[in-house]
Amino acid sequence: MFTGIIESTGTIETAEATPANLRLVIAAPKLGMHNVAIGDSIAVNGCCLTVVSKTAESFAVDVSNESLSKTAGFAQGATVNLEKSLRFGDRLGGHLVSGHVDDVGIVTAMEDLGASWRLEIEAPQALARYLARKGSITVNGVSLTVNTVRDMPDGKCRFEINIIPHTFQVTTIRGLRPGSKVNLEIDLLARYVERMASLGGAGQGA
Repeated sequence: MFTGIIESTGTIETAEATPANLRLVIAAPKLGMHNVAIGDSIAVNGCCLTVVSKTAESFAVDVSNESLSKTAGFAQGATVNLEKSLRFGDRLGGHLVSGHVDDVGIVTAMEDLGASWRLEIEAPQALARYLARKGSITVNGVSLTVNTVRDMPDGKCRFEINIIPHTFQVTTIRGLRPGSKVNLEIDLLARYVERMASLGGAGQGA
């Protein structure tokens, strides 16, 4: 589990494709690899990945073809957001994030408002019903709050987020432009609400 509070950014040094996955080597000099073990989880642009090797300033992970079908931003040379998994006793600063990316969204606007930025993203139809005003959303691993949601005729939706200067400066959000692809993970609570709603009264009893 993660919180959506980014610890540092890193750079994809190599991205080597195999028949089964994509092996990434990520330079992460500011992440603090001293307390990362082989087998630990790190969220890379919001995608929970397992460390398969490491050095003092970098680590390697394998991204499965299934994960690649639901994510973006893993090209060689790309800058990525990084967060180590939660440990018992850690402070929960954002919201509970699984690191299981649901789908890819498209940035439709990034507007400098002076003291903050307005970020608008178009979400695919499959995710539109999970987005609500003042709800939580994870964008490239960053825990953010939805300000507005606008449904589109084709079933997709566009939602707006306000980005404060700190978040803009310490994450890859500063590099987003209209047309950029971003990894989206909906709030865990929305998944359970949908499941309970689909079951209705089934399973209830004394």
